[in-house]
Amino acid sequence: MFDHHSIEIEWGGRPLTLETGKIARQADACVIATYGETTVMCAVVSEKTAKPDLDFFPLTVNYIEKAYSAGKIPGGFFKREARPSENEILVCRLIDRPIRPLFADGYKNDTQVTCMVISHDLENNPDVVAMIATSAALTLSGVPFQGPIGGARVGYIDGEYILNPNIDEMPESDLDLVVAGTSDAVLMVESEANELSEETMLGAVMFGHGEFQPVIEAISKLAEKAAKEPREHIVPDHSDLQGKLIKLVGKDIEKAYKISDKQDRYAALDEAKAKAKEAFLDENATSEEANTLSAVFKSVQAQVVRGSIIKTSKRIDGRDLSTVRPIEAEVGILPRAHGSALFTRGETQALVVATLGTSDDEQFIDALTGTYKEHFLLHYNFPPYSVGETGRIGFTSRREVGHGKLAWRAVRAVLPSHEEFPYTLRAVSEITESNGSSSMATVCGTSLAFMDAGVPLKAPVAGIAMGLIKEGDDFAVLSDILGDEDHLGDMDFKVAGTEDGITSLQMDIKITGITKEIMEVALEQAKGGRVHILGEMSKALSASRAELGEFAPRIESFKIPTDKIREVIGSGGKVIREIVEKTGAKVSIEDDGTVKVASSAAKEIEAAVKWIRSITDDPEVGEIYQGTVVKTVDFGAFVNFFGARDGLVHISQLTEGRVAKTTDVVNEGDKVWVKLMGFDDRGKVRLSMKVVDQESGEEITAGEKPANDDEDDD
Repeated sequence: MFDHHSIEIEWGGRPLTLETGKIARQADACVIATYGETTVMCAVVSEKTAKPDLDFFPLTVNYIEKAYSAGKIPGGFFKREARPSENEILVCRLIDRPIRPLFADGYKNDTQVTCMVISHDLENNPDVVAMIATSAALTLSGVPFQGPIGGARVGYIDGEYILNPNIDEMPESDLDLVVAGTSDAVLMVESEANELSEETMLGAVMFGHGEFQPVIEAISKLAEKAAKEPREHIVPDHSDLQGKLIKLVGKDIEKAYKISDKQDRYAALDEAKAKAKEAFLDENATSEEANTLSAVFKSVQAQVVRGSIIKTSKRIDGRDLSTVRPIEAEVGILPRAHGSALFTRGETQALVVATLGTSDDEQFIDALTGTYKEHFLLHYNFPPYSVGETGRIGFTSRREVGHGKLAWRAVRAVLPSHEEFPYTLRAVSEITESNGSSSMATVCGTSLAFMDAGVPLKAPVAGIAMGLIKEGDDFAVLSDILGDEDHLGDMDFKVAGTEDGITSLQMDIKITGITKEIMEVALEQAKGGRVHILGEMSKALSASRAELGEFAPRIESFKIPTDKIREVIGSGGKVIREIVEKTGAKVSIEDDGTVKVASSAAKEIEAAVKWIRSITDDPEVGEIYQGTVVKTVDFGAFVNFFGARDGLVHISQLTEGRVAKTTDVVNEGDKVWVKLMGFDDRGKVRLSMKVVDQESGEEITAGEKPANDDEDDD
């Protein structure tokens, strides 16, 4: 018989409930977390036996948003949830990053975390709820997990930190920050900010860490009632092998890490590893023994690199702690692109291409909160050749989605509003070389490519990745880390922003001893590095170009009365299709009457705007228009002069002097200039040709006008 247990606390002004023992009882643990009326179910299963042939921990996190949770039926042909959306992938990563470091060393049992959003109140974001449910389920499951963790969202509205702002409050917030960690330390931060100071960002992290402590306490109390017996897991002791490896190849590893070129360094490390294999593995060695040697070899690498940095304050490539690698920035390198940039920092390089589109190019996002349109897209591609490897191309990995979103958050804060600049913006970052922080290279390259395209950014944006080496009380914060310094270090801390403030911050920490002091040092050092990178970028381009690129579309935006929208569209879209076909311009009309006309040719835009205006506007008395004679009669000519509008030019108004026959002056199809003289008693339009110079379209001066202006109305 299964026991049902629950615990409820008041958190951020709303009830948070954690339940277990009622649903999914064959899983190792299942917790249902409800915040407000948003409910996430998390089930955890971990295999009973390890996979010794693996050299990594096989953890999979799945986050699934069920459409029924918001009373919706999925869009698309099949009407069921299919592959994960970008948001679901990002939340998977958000959950994975703080829990992965807390599993016991050497634990290789296949472990799967499955979170499902089963109720959504459209007020409380389910991502933090899913993180809390995951923490609780892992704590109850008996797997060797050194939790629990807590998580919280922090907003910043009117100078005040807000705990878990609801979805409606977020547009008013200058900050969207999610922080997760244990009772003692912060493990993960993901944020987007509106150029906030380092002090404000650090305050937000510490505020969130303090505010999720009641959640950790609630999970611990639930565990006292419902946790399973901890699984037996013995952390393997490889100290003897490690000592032997240090004696055998320690010096070789030290020499390898004095080589600045990445490929040459890796070749030297491969030689040292081959030497170790020859000494410790025979032809009958198992895959488990090979993986053990590989893991211990890596620990020796870490020991050598970390010890050297702490002792000498010198890095793998010879830099000091705060120096940024050499930077080269170029713009306008692709002749047909709307905007392009090549950003190179050391052995990391991003080719970023900007494309400007119209409202037809906006992406429709079908979210639980409703369908919306996104007009800023950033796609990050990390091909295997960028690190000198072979591999699959054409598949978008979770990592690529995550890195692209980080750069997207960093740049979005400086984009002009859609009303100011009514374009759909797409940036594609092709990582052509990588040795540390390609996501931050993407930020720099995107900023340059958009400025090259003429997108009026509020300010250029740059990004830098910071690292940490901590041994006891000694620590070293590293600016612009290499790939090896990321893998072998204790922190990956990415900061992006302008000269005035931070626009995005992402932090992943692998140890539990990060203090506020260390984060302050890292943020201040990152600011100096960011300002330096902005200075190097300015050598290529310091501000957005005044004009759009030659091949970029031009967009003219204006408003029409909402009651005229139907007339512009026409029955079944007949009128708007005719405008597009005959002028060549793209035309879109929004529900509020905003019309956007786009084309790379000014004449096409002018023709389409004039056509639409002729449908929606009224002609003004005293104005001169060019028209076409559509019919001649004995008493004058009918001229189509304003879209679908026709007016009569009486025979007396055709030209100076007496006219015997209308056709002596004009014939059907003639292009003529007319002045709108007014309307008669029945509202009919009165036009005149004789007061307008038919060559120039300019009005004839008053002294030249005929005195006789009488008309006979037949």
